[in-house]
Amino acid sequence: MDKTAPTPSHAVADIPSAATLAVGGFGLCGIPSTLIAALLDQGATGLSVVSNNCGVDDWGLGLLLNAGRITKMTSSYVGENKEFARQYLAGELEVELLPQGTLAESLRAGGLGIPGYYTPAGVGTSVAEGKETRVIDGREYLLERAITADFALVRAAKGDRHGNLVFHSSARNFNPVVAMAGRVTVAEVEELVEPGELDPDEIHLPGVFVQRVVAVPADQREKRIEKRTVSVVAAATATVNGAV
Repeated sequence: MDKTAPTPSHAVADIPSAATLAVGGFGLCGIPSTLIAALLDQGATGLSVVSNNCGVDDWGLGLLLNAGRITKMTSSYVGENKEFARQYLAGELEVELLPQGTLAESLRAGGLGIPGYYTPAGVGTSVAEGKETRVIDGREYLLERAITADFALVRAAKGDRHGNLVFHSSARNFNPVVAMAGRVTVAEVEELVEPGELDPDEIHLPGVFVQRVVAVPADQREKRIEKRTVSVVAAATATVNGAV
């Protein structure tokens, strides 16, 4: 089955307002930025988004946030987005914070059809408020429920027309579990290949979890670095050696 969409705009055209959206990536790594930009142009609003973080002010999910398209954010880290903080403190954005491992496991459980699971993460903190607890072998656990989404957006380094995906290095972070949790999963890929070209042992996510694949145009493959750090010692040594 050929699951390719002709353009990013076609791939997200039917995402409605008020949809629940799971989005892959960690920091600025593995962000489906092309699909997010297409969704911004598409106009859907009132979105409930599940993602490890909310991008930065001018990129990734930050674009949807700045445009007022997101009403609820479920995340584990939000520290690099000033507009996120402003909307939350102003009461304009509903926020649910989960421990990072809990967020990942809840998405995975959703993809596997597991309704919930017990975890010690968050016991005795505000994360536990309103949640069922249980003592097992003398230790207290929280019942965390699975997370599913109407649509999931992910980014992969390589994919075939059947939806089998390969992620590059640390971009294999939240992307696989996000893809599993979406009822309709859309994957943007940097390289689109024909079925059979991927070594089965190389595939990180089988196509059964992916409904649409779209190739990222070469001029839209921007990859940002969240914080660029230069070693002062290395710079000084280079200067002494005449390299600078």
